[in-house]
Amino acid sequence: MIDTSLKLYSLLLLALVAVLPGSVFATEYIYRDLIGNTLPPQKCSARTEAERAATDEYNLKKHARIFCESQGYGWHVEQRKSAGKLVCEECSEGGDNGRFHCHMEDLVVQCKRIKPGSVGLIPGQG
Repeated sequence: MIDTSLKLYSLLLLALVAVLPGSVFATEYIYRDLIGNTLPPQKCSARTEAERAATDEYNLKKHARIFCESQGYGWHVEQRKSAGKLVCEECSEGGDNGRFHCHMEDLVVQCKRIKPGSVGLIPGQG
């Protein structure tokens, strides 16, 4: 008796999953492109060192993550579309000639977050 009811419930569950559309289990995302500037370091350094620090991959990833997270809860980096342009300014601190601050301007990042209601068993009721 228990064995047949278990088989019946299994068949019913299988039929239910087969009837539901295939997109029920697909996750939909909302995308947003952002443009921002990285921050220059506080300390001045030689031009080549300042340029290298500004274009460092870790620095660009960190700022891309900060840009997306500033949009609110659930936003993540999808891809970095453009690294922007390098801008260097000479320091005017107490006679530091030949010392620079560099940063990247117009860094373009694509951010994503899960579309509300796209995850769950019943579409629209996630």
